[in-house]
Amino acid sequence: MTSLETTTDRILDELRRVLHSVDSDDLDRLKQLLLDTERIFIVGKGRSGLQMNGFAMRLMHLGLPVHVVGSVTTPNITANDLLLIGSGSGRTASLVQYAKRAHTLGARIALITTAHDSPIHAYTANVIRVDATTPKIDDDYNSGTSVLPMGSIFEHTLGLLLDICVSLLMHDLKLDSDQMFTRHANLE
Repeated sequence: MTSLETTTDRILDELRRVLHSVDSDDLDRLKQLLLDTERIFIVGKGRSGLQMNGFAMRLMHLGLPVHVVGSVTTPNITANDLLLIGSGSGRTASLVQYAKRAHTLGARIALITTAHDSPIHAYTANVIRVDATTPKIDDDYNSGTSVLPMGSIFEHTLGLLLDICVSLLMHDLKLDSDQMFTRHANLE
C-alpha cells in the first residue's frame, strides 16, 4: 500500500519529467501566435476540454479576444484567427473536423498533444508535443505507464503548461494578477 506522500512524490516527479519534455521553442511560438492573432478560438473534449476552457478564461482575464468553440456566443472563425486544440490523441473525430474546417477557412491552427503524428497535425501551424502516456494512442512512442489513471497525466500537464503560458503572457503584456482580476466575473 502506498502513502499519500509517496504517491504525491511519484506524481510530481512524473509531471516534472513530462513538462520538461516540452520544447520551449514550441511554447514560445504558441505564445506569439496568441499575441499576433485577431481572435483566439479554444477547443478540447472531455477532461482536456475542461483544461482548455480554463485557459480560455485566463486569456480573457489577460484581455485577449477569446472564444470557446461550441458556445452559443462563439462567432465565425476567419483567416485572421487562431484555433487552439488540446487533444491527447490528436484523433478525436470532432476536433479533426474543426481543424479541417478552420484550415479551409484560412485560420491558423495550433495543437497540444501527446501524439507524434495525428490527423490534426496535417492542419497545424504549431504543434506542442507533450511526452505523456495515454491509452488513446497505441504506438512505439507511447509505451510507458503513469502513476495516474487513463490520460490524467496529459490532462494535468496540459493545465500546468497552459498556466505556464499565461505566466509568460503576463510578463509580455506587463500585467499582474490584480490587473487581471478586474476582468474576473462579478455576477456571482
